[in-house]
Amino acid sequence: MAHGSRLVDMVHERIEDFLAERTSILREISPDLEPLDAFSRRFLSGGKRFRALFCYWGWEAIGGRGFDPFAAEGGRDRFPVVSAAAALELFHAAALLHDDIIDNSDTRRGAPSGHRLFEQLHADSGWAGSAPEFGRASAILLGDLLLGWSDELLDEGLAALPDRAAARRARSEFMRMRTEVTAGQYLDILEERAWQSQAESEQRLRAERVIVYKSAKYSIEAPLVIGGAIAGASAAQFDSLRAFGLPLGIAYQLRDDLLGVFGDPEVTGKPSGDDLREGKRTMLIAIARERLAAGQRRLLDELLGDPELAPEQIRMLQQTIRECGAVDEVEALITANVDKAAAALEAAPISRDARAELGSLARAVTRRTS
Repeated sequence: MAHGSRLVDMVHERIEDFLAERTSILREISPDLEPLDAFSRRFLSGGKRFRALFCYWGWEAIGGRGFDPFAAEGGRDRFPVVSAAAALELFHAAALLHDDIIDNSDTRRGAPSGHRLFEQLHADSGWAGSAPEFGRASAILLGDLLLGWSDELLDEGLAALPDRAAARRARSEFMRMRTEVTAGQYLDILEERAWQSQAESEQRLRAERVIVYKSAKYSIEAPLVIGGAIAGASAAQFDSLRAFGLPLGIAYQLRDDLLGVFGDPEVTGKPSGDDLREGKRTMLIAIARERLAAGQRRLLDELLGDPELAPEQIRMLQQTIRECGAVDEVEALITANVDKAAAALEAAPISRDARAELGSLARAVTRRTS
């Protein structure tokens, strides 16, 4: 990703400028709102910015401008897409805040999750009532605030786009993404609780549906087409971006599923086997259940979702999942989806520079260790 670091800097600068404007409103209201300012900046200061990068290169893929993002000229032309890329990062931060509450996660990127930060603030301040309840309520509100701000940031960028039809299409794609990821999140928590009432033959299909709507479209396909929309993509170009983005997004989430069970906590910032404690009904688990003997499958079902799983139980489940061949099958699915995405990218009617950058991004998101 030759220009990746500079593009990340551009998005970060846009986020910082936007937050400076919005958090000034918070300071005018009350100094008690300072934690909303501090914690929003904290959750927007890091991350890999994959969604922002896919949005930008979806735009460049269609525009084919071939300009140097290090150059000062062209900043006005870039403003709508950089704003959209930054809006995706705000949306993502909001989704993570809510996701950590849903999963009751203690950490995010190796640091306390949002609701734990607010909980600690309550405890340190000696306030009345329940610290955990205050933490959850405050994190929900911060997530809601960031969701609203993501819309404002997107609209600021689209207002500067001369092509109003392109602006409307980009806004439509953003709204569709928002609906799809919320639906996918609901389906995810539903699977953790309703899986026993579903036919065994449907477990894999239901896990794949969660992958598609909770992650694959939201993480890669939607950012690509939002960027493409801003550039005025044709129907054929939209189709090519989707043909590349969806299988790559599936591969991205399958890698995430493996990391959720086998990832190194020093790298992922999450406890080892966290998905096992949370009871995630991922494709990895669906495949393992298909491959395991009845007794092993019953044991997996019994232990999965127990937040008090001991380290030795985690290691036993990891070994069971690995030895039944589920990991190898998921790796094969990742490879197949990456190959499908690569073929679509090769045939796509897009700029040469964007094809190279998107190919580099594809390798980064599917070979990552965190």
